[in-house]
Amino acid sequence: MPFNLPIALTWLRVAAIPLLVGIFYLPSNWLSIEEKNIFATALFIFAAITDWLDGFLARRMKQESAFGEFLDPVADKLIVAAALLVLLNMDRVQVWVALVIIGREITISALREWMAQVGASRSVAVHMVGKLKTTAQLIAIPFLLFNGQLLGIHSTQLGTWLIWVAAFLTLWSMFYYLQKAFPQLTNRL
Repeated sequence: MPFNLPIALTWLRVAAIPLLVGIFYLPSNWLSIEEKNIFATALFIFAAITDWLDGFLARRMKQESAFGEFLDPVADKLIVAAALLVLLNMDRVQVWVALVIIGREITISALREWMAQVGASRSVAVHMVGKLKTTAQLIAIPFLLFNGQLLGIHSTQLGTWLIWVAAFLTLWSMFYYLQKAFPQLTNRL
């Protein structure tokens, strides 16, 4: 397993997951709910930035690796799922949204694994719609975590609209990848 700065940033994102969840379980005499929201939002934004930064650095420093290409999307999926479960627990996101996003991630991960086993992984390689989906999720979730006023707008209202857009893009990307895999699926059944 290679270890370099881009992979270290990805591991940092994985390590942020228990911190993100744990913040909300701290006693209220340690941090108020508003402070918990701020810390969780800042931590998630930091993680989202490392998602972009680790890929940029890997390409720039010519440190791309198969392990990094595997770990990066896993870290993304884990932190998004953890944040959605926290938000679901606090009634800041609807159950259907969490199910759509988490269900899609499981479905497409399984599809990609199967396509790799049959030698057709290129047909389900990352596409722009998948990148848009991830970007929409990484923008929406901080608004939901913050749960306060931003420039006269309640962040949860804005975050809810954005997470609905993210859920739509999530479904779109799932159908896109399933369509690309369909010929292989029908030939092998």
